[in-house]
Amino acid sequence: MGFFERLKQSLVKTRNQLAEKIEGIIKFSAKIDEDTLEELEEVLISADIGVSASDKLLSQLREKVRAEKIRSPEELKEALKEEIIKVFPAEKLEIVPPTIILVVGVNGVGKTTTIGKLAYRFKTQGKKVILSAADTFRAAAAEQLSIWGQRAGVDVVKHQEGSDPAAVLFDAIQAGKARRADIIICDTAGRLHTKKNLMEELKKLYRVSEKEYPEAKIVSLLVLDATTGQNAIAQAKIFKEAVNISGIVLTKLDGTAKGGVAVAIASELNLPVFFIGVGEGMDDLEEFDPKAFADAIL
Repeated sequence: MGFFERLKQSLVKTRNQLAEKIEGIIKFSAKIDEDTLEELEEVLISADIGVSASDKLLSQLREKVRAEKIRSPEELKEALKEEIIKVFPAEKLEIVPPTIILVVGVNGVGKTTTIGKLAYRFKTQGKKVILSAADTFRAAAAEQLSIWGQRAGVDVVKHQEGSDPAAVLFDAIQAGKARRADIIICDTAGRLHTKKNLMEELKKLYRVSEKEYPEAKIVSLLVLDATTGQNAIAQAKIFKEAVNISGIVLTKLDGTAKGGVAVAIASELNLPVFFIGVGEGMDDLEEFDPKAFADAIL
């Protein structure tokens, strides 16, 4: 199955929520008027694109309807696709060795699974990868990461449960230098109930990376669970305050009707979506393509 077909399949719940309702509105509209656009905005909000992002999209769409004299439902749908594509920053994740990737996010979003898939992806591209098990607070987190490391065929640096996360990353950096690794991927804790401590810990990991490996590029990837909808945006805002987030990995798109949250994240936070999770397999992490995404949800 090609990427687009897999994407369409994984976004079927979102498409049912969004495309079918939009079809219903525009099919029975004799003309594209303000009532049509207001109904369209309600549908976008219900698909977790959110109030703010939907408002921006409709503002652009109104301009387009006037300027391009859009009359037909098909033209309106294509215009909406174009506006959705424009929401996403055109940035791609550039990996220039040596790179340290700090993977952040709350517990349960699929951080460790994402790290395993990233490691496998980079390894198949011919890069040498080391994993750092710096989530030392969650029981069995290091063991879980070790399993993914074995599957991906990469080394894992870990300490005992409860150890200082910064010490784990320090050792991983030393190992990375000694073994000439291209990429060090660091798993981090996600205990949002102790928000202040967690954010201080993330800042410390960032400082250790800068101090111990100044020549390395530091990338911070925020993993968000698409099934949580607007709650994912609230999480993103908290993490963005603590560390310089480079971009988003959006997981569990295959299990949600809330895939529109990708649009809300890009619009409200001006952050690129680098990868999307569309399944449980090692290769079920895809580079995000805004055009394919817009086509798949509409």
